Amino acid sequence: MTPHLTPLTDPTVGPDARRLVWLASDADGNPVGSAFMRLADRDGQRHLAELSLQVHPAERRHGVGTRLLDAAVTAAKDDGRRSLVAPADDASPADLFLAARGFRRVLNMTYARLPLADADVSALERTVLAAHPGYRLISWEGTVPDHLAATFTASRRAMDDMPMDDTDYGKVEWTVDRVRAAAAAVERRGELLDTVAAIDASDGSVVGFTELVVPGDGTGDGQHYGTGVLPEHRGHGLARWMKAESILRARGRHPGLSGLLTDTADSNTHMRAVNDGLGYAPTHRTYQYQLDLQRGH
Repeated sequence: MTPHLTPLTDPTVGPDARRLVWLASDADGNPVGSAFMRLADRDGQRHLAELSLQVHPAERRHGVGTRLLDAAVTAAKDDGRRSLVAPADDASPADLFLAARGFRRVLNMTYARLPLADADVSALERTVLAAHPGYRLISWEGTVPDHLAATFTASRRAMDDMPMDDTDYGKVEWTVDRVRAAAAAVERRGELLDTVAAIDASDGSVVGFTELVVPGDGTGDGQHYGTGVLPEHRGHGLARWMKAESILRARGRHPGLSGLLTDTADSNTHMRAVNDGLGYAPTHRTYQYQLDLQRGH
């Protein structure tokens, strides 16, 4: 079977990225697969394209995935992209497919979940109440308060050295406007953004943060977005402190919430140890594959 590809228009175009979409169909017009490619349009990542490719299980090994991939690779090259990345679950068809088509595995990720009903509340409270001389915690919902906006934005560089192994991810430059836009995007989706931050008591500046996104109805699972501490403030247990407070806030503010999800690079041994110590249990592993487009396909 030679699938027919139909490029589609994605109406969602934001300031940071745009998407190209292809639908694969058989001779009778039945959908058999799709591909979504995100083209980053922000400074520091204009070299990057991110691919999500799906083929109906009954149509695999008939050239559908290869046709969709070829279209995406051509479009990424035409747009001047340097790297195309795609995720794959461990031992999944995508894992085998990408490896066989010139992609190399560049990042291993472990996903974990904390069932809130099983959380050790007493241990979490002890962690939160433990003294951290020179620091205090603060929290907010939604957009960062104006008086913290500048130092919270500056604290985002805590993520610059987050282990990404060989992924050609680039470096994101954050501004106050970009921080506020990210919070507004969560709100537009009908979700709730909750942030806990560590404050340097000497000057009131934000030196670390952890973000949690909760479904708008307060049920199901929440998703941790990022946890970071500025390099010059590491070694004081701030990441564990902030994350313990975030868990307690989630339990108290959203009693219908079932659990909290997180994902961490296998090479990020410190954060994995923090998660393990707080009770998060691994659920599955995924890999990030990358195709270096300047080398051809």
